[in-house]
Amino acid sequence: MTQLTRRTLLAGAAAAALCPQFEISPARAAAPLAGKQAGSIYRYKVGAFECTSLNDGGALVPYFDGFVRNASKEQVIAAMEAAYYPKDRFVFPFNPQLINTGSKLVLIDTGNGPAGGPSKNPNVGRLMESLTLAGIDPKAVDTVIISHIHYDHYLGLRTADGGLAFPNAEIKVPAIDWAFWMNDENMSKATEPVKSWFGMARKTFDGLANKVIKYESGQELAPGITSIHTPGHTPGHMSFSVASGSARVLVQSDVTIVPDFFLRNPDWHVLFDMDPQQAVQTRRKFFDMAAAEKAPVVGYHFHFPAVGYVEKAGTGYRLVPVPWINVL
Repeated sequence: MTQLTRRTLLAGAAAAALCPQFEISPARAAAPLAGKQAGSIYRYKVGAFECTSLNDGGALVPYFDGFVRNASKEQVIAAMEAAYYPKDRFVFPFNPQLINTGSKLVLIDTGNGPAGGPSKNPNVGRLMESLTLAGIDPKAVDTVIISHIHYDHYLGLRTADGGLAFPNAEIKVPAIDWAFWMNDENMSKATEPVKSWFGMARKTFDGLANKVIKYESGQELAPGITSIHTPGHTPGHMSFSVASGSARVLVQSDVTIVPDFFLRNPDWHVLFDMDPQQAVQTRRKFFDMAAAEKAPVVGYHFHFPAVGYVEKAGTGYRLVPVPWINVL
């Protein structure tokens, strides 16, 4: 038997170069390059509930000073490199959650909307594409729960022409956040970019005040889905316990955003946290609970499919993503 060595490989290559039947012709692509990702879904079970992560797309955002208020640029860049991110760019996925309880079809958060959010990013605003892939008609959604009033969580309530994306759904919004963002005095005192966030919220919810149901912490919003007040990111920010039988998953919304930074460094102050000190306290309390319970955690800005387990690691935490399972 011929031994596979560097010498035999080079000899074979030389022989092939001399033989016309080994002539290499240029490759011809059978189809044009897509140039973008497709809609994505991932289904998982929580007891008798069928849950689906729905990707709304993602953004690559160049590093900017102040993204982390209490860490140096060098520290943040080092964390980006450790996570193998594209050079000097953050990765921001957006992942609403659909829960089919058997009696109700519930959507938690609605993404950036068809316009791609205020940045008009063509790589986000893909919730409807993902719903189609999942075989879900938006008219079949019974309840839409908004975790907090930041635009990437609620702009998808509207269609491109301003209509309701989920026309038959009741809309539930945290009472504390509603009171804060609809307050004229708060808006008048805000500076940019927060002032523009007030405007987007008011435009989106215009005419819906009588339709919106304001909810409190500890309230069952649909069968097995209970709100948990996790303030700091916004005053009324909510997470959720989704429980069926003995199984439970924790939907953490934005308790942390990019886990490669803010799970590993839970004391970092991200620009988007409105009360960073409170956000740190909430983060540690929430993830201590999740780690002790060993409950799966769903993160809106976790990498798709956005489901994993949180473990303590040094002075912080780490995320162990769930294995992709093709069978429910």
